[in-house]
Amino acid sequence: AFTKIKVTDFFRAQKQVLAVAFSTSSSAATLPVTMDVCEKRLGVPTKIASFVLPLGTTVNMDGTALYQAVAAMFIAQVYGFDLNLAQQLTIVLTAALAAVGTAPVPGVGLIMLIIVLKSVGIPEEGIALIIGVDRILDMCRTVPNVIADSLACVVIANSEGELGEIKPDAAYPGTM
Repeated sequence: AFTKIKVTDFFRAQKQVLAVAFSTSSSAATLPVTMDVCEKRLGVPTKIASFVLPLGTTVNMDGTALYQAVAAMFIAQVYGFDLNLAQQLTIVLTAALAAVGTAPVPGVGLIMLIIVLKSVGIPEEGIALIIGVDRILDMCRTVPNVIADSLACVVIANSEGELGEIKPDAAYPGTM
């Protein structure tokens, strides 16, 4: 809606980004690939990509915020807590703020979940219920984090009138 890029072209260009994000569970490890893809396939100038993407990698953790809110609600339900609207809103706000402070490395979202649980008095021991599947969840929550960073980069380049030619199927170094 905010750029001239078709959604299908955007996601075709992001193949390598998605693969690295999913396999490493780290927005920081994905950053070099994300920058390369934004510049070479999506037509984002280097000056925009080199500012927006590192900033987004550090503070834009959409997937982590969603995960923390859902995990907190799940743990509350398991423990039989009946959360009122104010507590639910506290969870959402705390999850969003905690996600901004979360490091872009694997497994940190689980640690930050303690802050969200403590904000409404849910026992932090409940983390044991999800720790066994957290690696898979971590892989899945990293993908929206890096996609949102790329999207922000493209939207900003477009708003500045500096979005170049889109080449979603351009060859990527290291692939055949």
